[in-house]
Amino acid sequence: MDPSLHIDGAKVFAIYGKGGIGKSTTSSNLSVAFAKLGKRVLQIGCDPKHDSTFTLTKTLQPTVIDVLEEVNFHTEELRPEDYVTEGYGGVLCVEAGGPPAGTGCGGYVVGQTVKLLKEHHLLEDTDVVLFDVLGDVVCGGFAAPLQHAERAVVVTANDFDSIFAMNRIIAAIQAKTKNYGVRVGGCIVNRSVDTDQVDKFNAATGMQSLAHIPLLDDLRRSRLKKCTLFEMDPTPEVEKVQNEYLQLAARLYAGTEALDAHPLKDRDIFDLLGFD
Repeated sequence: MDPSLHIDGAKVFAIYGKGGIGKSTTSSNLSVAFAKLGKRVLQIGCDPKHDSTFTLTKTLQPTVIDVLEEVNFHTEELRPEDYVTEGYGGVLCVEAGGPPAGTGCGGYVVGQTVKLLKEHHLLEDTDVVLFDVLGDVVCGGFAAPLQHAERAVVVTANDFDSIFAMNRIIAAIQAKTKNYGVRVGGCIVNRSVDTDQVDKFNAATGMQSLAHIPLLDDLRRSRLKKCTLFEMDPTPEVEKVQNEYLQLAARLYAGTEALDAHPLKDRDIFDLLGFD
């Protein structure tokens, strides 16, 4: 990585997980939780769908790659408002986007996004930077946020496919620790009644659960309403999950233990998980 692209000062987290597991919902609610703790937050969506931040901004935002193409990649012609939107709670929102299907590399887009943010001095007053990363792709391109992050957090459900993806992501994170400061921070069990399968995996690998977000219909409905959970009617169930996000934000900002998690062989996961 170009040393000039290093993010100084802010605590940087990269959120990974199986496609469709709820990373964007988790990321947006976590960003609001950080903001409610008084932190200045920047969320960067790293997905060509560019829908990471729409519950914060109420609409799909133009991507960095789109606005760069409009000015023929002359970055000096761009202003921050061309690609940064302030969302709910004061969270700054950026959608890095991605190259057209079958062409280019997502890592380039992430690098250009960080470069733009530094050129416009948008990282200098930021306390938390949160990368919301595409699916369970662990190629070099979409592993690029790991070059910037202090901790990588995996969103999972209490099922085999999610945990299998988490295992591969842990392997990718551990590969990056050889050259960068990123470390495994733990996992968030999302949209799950129980945690028994994740608990089995954690015990076998040295992984750790940081939070448990239950199967709450208001979370699904909040996305349909294009808002975060913090904007939903404050029922006891909603307030309980809001507090879970607030506690998670406080825990991450205070600094979590760097986990020495070891991924399992594929066959070992098949043997480990399931019901007796």
